[in-house]
Amino acid sequence: MITPGAKLQVLPTQPALLKKEWILEIELNGKMKFEHLMDVIYHQFGICHRVLSANVEYCSGRSFGSVQLYINVSAEDFRQLEHYLYKNKLLSTAVEYTCRRYS
Repeated sequence: MITPGAKLQVLPTQPALLKKEWILEIELNGKMKFEHLMDVIYHQFGICHRVLSANVEYCSGRSFGSVQLYINVSAEDFRQLEHYLYKNKLLSTAVEYTCRRYS
């Protein structure tokens, strides 16, 4: 209960994390299944993504090929994802996506 004359404490606001749009291309080399990779990106990292293109072939239950994803993430989340891909020996290339907006 707030009593009259009570002094309220103002908490400092944390600045909103800036998100950037990226196009991420991942080379699948048979080390991880395509479906498992998409599941990890969404559930473990909480990154919503759109599959722009996928050229995936399966051989003996392994995934080979490449996939391009559109993601919109903060710099810290992107670094964590890159580290995960590196740790699992998946080659990846990222390009910052910039779109002209006309008024």
